[in-house]
Amino acid sequence: MLYYVLGLLVAFVVSVITLPFIIRFSKKYGFVDQPNSRKVHKEVKPRLGGIAIILGTIAGCLILMPQSEYMVEIMIGAVILVITGIVDDRYALSAKVKIIAQIASAVVVVSSGLRIEYVSLPFIEHLEFGILSYVVTVFWIVAIVNSINLIDGLDGLAGGVATIAIITILVMALFNPIAQTTVIAFSVVLIGSTVGFLFYNFHPAKLFMGDTGSLFLGYSIAIISILGFYKSVTALSLLVPLIILGVPIIDTFFAIIRRALNKQKISAPDKGHLHHRLLEMGYGHRETVMIIYGISILFSVAALALSNSAFWGSLIIITVLMVNIQLFAEFIGLIGKERAPILKAVKKLSLLTQSLKRD
Repeated sequence: MLYYVLGLLVAFVVSVITLPFIIRFSKKYGFVDQPNSRKVHKEVKPRLGGIAIILGTIAGCLILMPQSEYMVEIMIGAVILVITGIVDDRYALSAKVKIIAQIASAVVVVSSGLRIEYVSLPFIEHLEFGILSYVVTVFWIVAIVNSINLIDGLDGLAGGVATIAIITILVMALFNPIAQTTVIAFSVVLIGSTVGFLFYNFHPAKLFMGDTGSLFLGYSIAIISILGFYKSVTALSLLVPLIILGVPIIDTFFAIIRRALNKQKISAPDKGHLHHRLLEMGYGHRETVMIIYGISILFSVAALALSNSAFWGSLIIITVLMVNIQLFAEFIGLIGKERAPILKAVKKLSLLTQSLKRD
């Protein structure tokens, strides 16, 4: 336990003390985020803050020395994404180039043998993926990487949501009957380094994590979720990690639906994300971030409850979540301002009931 605390503190301190140097470096060499009509910030901001998260994570790992038979491939995959992020933070790569890099990184990981081979579901006792495990794992890594990347739109948002997700994974690993020291070690150092970064990133931010940070964080969460949830005898439900990452996954899902309905490219940026909608409803910057933190915590609590529930408990939790997610998405306009089928149906039913009462 003392080593874990030391690893967390080292990761935190290294992250914090490197950030002033990274800010100066970013400004000097053009690693900056320019404001535009889609972005919330109005000033030029350094955008290489993810390097501090990476350095803090490396420093913490040197203390804890997590062991895994997949470590070499995991590190290679991380290097691919870090290089991609650094280049993108300077020269703005196309979406196609970034997705190719993400797939390449995931393929390297899968080649090591680290795969989502099976999963236990509330409705099916045991589901084997077989040869599809390669595809499922690559898709999982790429999806989580993009989910964290897409939610990085406000000061402190991506870092905070990622930290809440990692803390939840850590709690589950600590209470897993199978020792998961590698997952615990990775989680601890990621929490320390990301919280250190948030000292400079919370509104008003002195710098952004950039794609270097969001790609690395998304990749790290994807890897520890696979190590923690799928490579043990007591594999948890596929829905548990999905719920833990509920905010970025739902935001990404509705972004895809929204853009498809608007006949836009899936990769096309817009101002319909969760944080954009909350800001448009009149909430301030910090208020919006705190609301999304709160939603993330609720998802984490639901994930913890689901992982310890019997069949009917799981069914109730999943049903309640799905209904509330749809209602919330319609209420704030995640699908589009005029697309609210359930709310419109409820409104029509209410008007019909009132009309019948008058008659």
